[in-house]
Amino acid sequence: MTKVYLVGAGPGDPDLITIKGRNLLARADCVLYDHLANEHLLALAPQGCERIYVGKKRSDHSHSQEEITGLMIDRARRGLTVVRLKGGDPFIFGRGGEEAEVLVDAGIPFEVVPGVTSPLGIAAYCGVPLTHRDHTSVVSFVTGHDPAAIDWDRVGQSETLVILMGLTTIGTIAREIVARGRSANTPAMAVRWGTRPDQRRVTGTLGNIASLVETAKLKPPATIVIGEVVALGEKLNWFERLPLFGKTVVVTRALDQAGEFSANLRALGANVIDLPVIALVPPEDCGPLDRALQRLSSYDWLIFTSVNGVRFFLDRLDQSAHDLRSLRARICAIGPATKGAVEELHLKVDMMPDEYVAEGVLAAFAPFDLSGKRILLPRAQVARDLIPVELEKRGAQVDVVPAYRNVVPEISAERLAQAAAADWITFTSSSTVKNFLAVAGAEALRSVKIASIGPVTSATLRQHGIRVQAEAQSYTMDGLLQAILRDP
Repeated sequence: MTKVYLVGAGPGDPDLITIKGRNLLARADCVLYDHLANEHLLALAPQGCERIYVGKKRSDHSHSQEEITGLMIDRARRGLTVVRLKGGDPFIFGRGGEEAEVLVDAGIPFEVVPGVTSPLGIAAYCGVPLTHRDHTSVVSFVTGHDPAAIDWDRVGQSETLVILMGLTTIGTIAREIVARGRSANTPAMAVRWGTRPDQRRVTGTLGNIASLVETAKLKPPATIVIGEVVALGEKLNWFERLPLFGKTVVVTRALDQAGEFSANLRALGANVIDLPVIALVPPEDCGPLDRALQRLSSYDWLIFTSVNGVRFFLDRLDQSAHDLRSLRARICAIGPATKGAVEELHLKVDMMPDEYVAEGVLAAFAPFDLSGKRILLPRAQVARDLIPVELEKRGAQVDVVPAYRNVVPEISAERLAQAAAADWITFTSSSTVKNFLAVAGAEALRSVKIASIGPVTSATLRQHGIRVQAEAQSYTMDGLLQAILRDP
């Protein structure tokens, strides 16, 4: 029997989960997650992990509390590592205490992993310090779903008052507090989906916050903060001033390669939709690559045109009777990311072109006499033939071997609809363009801005009648990000 871990997912931004929480997700056999737990966190769990959505939306629970604890106990008794992923912190209005008690009664060992509770995270992302030497030294946290159960004579006068689950009852709560002597001009704010790129904030006073919420049609989940510190939000609100705040960006790159790019987008305030239209798998026939590896020491040059080529080349080399000691060739890497992948193998890169495209590789080889030189080019199964054709014209013998191929993963209609409604969609190769169009069609791109990693990808888009709004000047993922930021 293994443990159940009650893990706080934080207030919404997936980067706010604790290191311990991330580590536990990475080795979980089963994750039971709430409506408030960011879906990006589920990607941290292993591929074979069982993921069970247990709801907990207001008035819409996909599982009762008894069913949830029953699932935890059942999976633990099977010997599985269970992560109960809860929005915010398990012990702050998260029913974590109730779940822990049931686990104790059932004899199931457990641990509690704290999370950034939503009031703290939301206030920070709105620029509202819940305590401030000039304004308040007392903070009270209350749940607002049942105003009649709260002693407003005592709680309502707290210098800073944080109300969770009180959006639908804020009118009653405000009246109760004002009736007990609190000024109706006290600053107040209501925040929905705080710390996320779709964060919505309504700011007013205790006297008008209820009507402002109604006018804005703000819906749960939301957190309400009342007190003088709310006024500091106009000065200290850093999150909503991030350059991509409120923008939705679709990333079509293979999921195992999109992590850093997606993280950089989120760091700039973007809502990221991972829509991998390409998955990388070994070639249908590994024979050509295997034969090349057998004569690896005979090559004068080894050309890598992508990080993927490096990865799949090395994977196949590891399965062969040879290793890197057989390599005598000089190495050309098409760009900094590919160069970095080679250098991770403790190998030196002898050449990197000024432009990170096939034409740039040819220009870099211009000073060299290639007559009789043997060149190995491990690459995608389907790719442009410009490099081998032109190098062979100059006397080289080029062995082009497929190291990997791309396939189209299954994509849900819901995900495609989200992509069509986004602000930006990014394409990092002609393959991502062709695969997306094969799945969704060009019509899905009519209302979305297009960002391309470089001229080859842009040309493929234009061939299909698709306008490119932003093209990277440096043909890298960082260049793609900068192209989006340059758009007015």
